[in-house]
Amino acid sequence: MRPDPQTLGPILEEWLNSGQITATAWSTLVQAELADPRRAQAWGIGPDTVVDQLRARLAWLKSLAQLHPGLPLPAAALRTYLPLAWQLWLPLAQQLKQIRDRQPHPLIQGMLAGQGTGKTTLAAILSQLLRAQGYGTATLSLDDLYQPWAVRRQLQRADPRLRWRGPPGTHDIPLGLATLAQVRQASPDTVISLPRFDKSLHDGQGDRTRPESVEGIDILLFEGWFVGLRPLPPEDLEAGLAALKQGLTPEADRQFARDINQALATYLPLWQSLDRLLLIAPQDYRWSQGWRQQAEQARQAQGKAGMDPATVAEFVDYFWRALPPPLFIPPLTQPGGGVDLVIEVDGERRPQAIYQPGDGGNAGPQ
Repeated sequence: MRPDPQTLGPILEEWLNSGQITATAWSTLVQAELADPRRAQAWGIGPDTVVDQLRARLAWLKSLAQLHPGLPLPAAALRTYLPLAWQLWLPLAQQLKQIRDRQPHPLIQGMLAGQGTGKTTLAAILSQLLRAQGYGTATLSLDDLYQPWAVRRQLQRADPRLRWRGPPGTHDIPLGLATLAQVRQASPDTVISLPRFDKSLHDGQGDRTRPESVEGIDILLFEGWFVGLRPLPPEDLEAGLAALKQGLTPEADRQFARDINQALATYLPLWQSLDRLLLIAPQDYRWSQGWRQQAEQARQAQGKAGMDPATVAEFVDYFWRALPPPLFIPPLTQPGGGVDLVIEVDGERRPQAIYQPGDGGNAGPQ
């Protein structure tokens, strides 16, 4: 029987408070780590390495406790986040450190996840953890590569289907390629100019803003809702569209998906610039609707402008029609699909499975 992740919280909290851990508690941590062979393999942990890995993780846990007040999380006691931190944040940060140590150039880690899955929050937490360990870490969003507002207005006039920013065809791919090339070639004292995008400009249409100058990048976390997604062969796309349960029946929707699939091919050089790619896969992709609604409500509670519920629903559906998750996500989880790590999450965005593609996972959206 696998230990309940929630039983780990009191053990970790006691260790943070006293610096001591009993033999029984230590045994529980070890058993919990080895109980899921797929997850252990994904983290590179085995019976011979688990002790050293967990000792290092406990040291990182101290850093997390110190960083906790400044992390981009809902206000709650640290104990609330300890199981998630122990299962995901800390081992993932450790893994990124280990990979960076093994290669001669900065690590470019891609992060693929749909709207509301928490990819931006995870990237921010990883950045702070890695910086606390002395690794220069920066984040880049696919949003930061949007074409300027004036260019996107021209795109909308030429193709009214591009009514919202976001789908393939609305980004500056040469800018992305140049940025990632600078990061890969950077020395410790190289200053990189990272593009930035302000969604609040032009009444929410958004526009480029002042780039951010960053020095000494060891690890770049490049996140976005279709980072790493690959175009489907036309025959597979047609078969998939015909089989979709939610009914992409209008020919206009089918043609939109065909055109977006074709535009996606132009992003392949950008994906080839990644060293690794991780996928956060909800067990039901439709949960993104509720998560996106929650995000808008949180923005409005802070006094920021936001979309009304009906607009949010239409906005999320727009992205699903552009690149239907049931068609585009499952191929990535197959051997050779381009993803190195899969994190399946439940409706509360808690990890339910962590594995390397091809070892028996089920990350196909339901």
